[in-house]
Amino acid sequence: PASVEGFVLQGRSIPNEIRSSGTILAFEEVELHAEATGRVTQIRFKEGSAVNKGDLLLKINDDDLQAQLRKLTSQINLAQQQLGRQDELLKISATSKQEFDIASNQLNSLKADEQVIRTAIARTEIHAPFKGVVGLRYISEGSYVTPATRIAAIQNIDPVKIDFSVPERYASTVEKGDEVNFTNEESGQSFIGKVYAVEPRIDEATRTLKVRAVCENSNGKIVPGSFVKVNLQLNEIKDAMMVPSQALIPVLKGQNIYIAKGGVAKAVPVKTGIRTEKEVQITDGLQIGDTVLTKGIISLKPEAAVQVKVVNN
Repeated sequence: PASVEGFVLQGRSIPNEIRSSGTILAFEEVELHAEATGRVTQIRFKEGSAVNKGDLLLKINDDDLQAQLRKLTSQINLAQQQLGRQDELLKISATSKQEFDIASNQLNSLKADEQVIRTAIARTEIHAPFKGVVGLRYISEGSYVTPATRIAAIQNIDPVKIDFSVPERYASTVEKGDEVNFTNEESGQSFIGKVYAVEPRIDEATRTLKVRAVCENSNGKIVPGSFVKVNLQLNEIKDAMMVPSQALIPVLKGQNIYIAKGGVAKAVPVKTGIRTEKEVQITDGLQIGDTVLTKGIISLKPEAAVQVKVVNN
């Protein structure tokens, strides 16, 4: 018989964690562009400064629109007076209902035109869409801008998002609220976040599931765009069957493991789960109490007689 080494397979509890790489993203981020075309008359923000939602950031020249608005306001006042007179005359039957309706329609038409002008004026202003920090600006006062002109970017970086992917086999185990530990390689600092969203489908190209976590960033130490190492903590696996990596033998349709049974070696097809640096979890094919062969298996053939030296795993 061939001399081999092996151990008796036992179940044990192991931490279940997923290691991946991820990218830090701002919680909200937009590039600022003007809706209107014209000359910039005011820039109301400083580069790198914090702004609140609704703050006026930029103003485009609207002199022509303001003149149109004043003209319409005057016409509306006159139309209201005319409608009032028509109403008084109608009460004493001194005018027709048709004349009253014409005056009423004229007033409503002018009010609609006023709303159009006010909307156009609103488009000459850019307000902060959310609380955040404005980045570098790319224009100056007096610049002529169009909707295609890049003005600046605004980001909300408290909290931040962490995007990463996990292998397909973990799709059913990753849940909202799972704790995520991630480390910035440059600074070496570690942070803790929580999963708050999971993509509802597997990426067909990479066979991975996209996951997004969120983490507080009140001190601003986490910078969007950074590369981080992610460690996702899952529920502990109890009675896990772990074997050394060298016990696995690749075959055409998967992987086998040799076990000793009745003094002979038997090749057993297995399915694997999580991996560590030195061990692999066996999820199917073995049973607790099996004698798994780990050394002297390179030249073994199924049903070969073996003499097993049992060692501690």
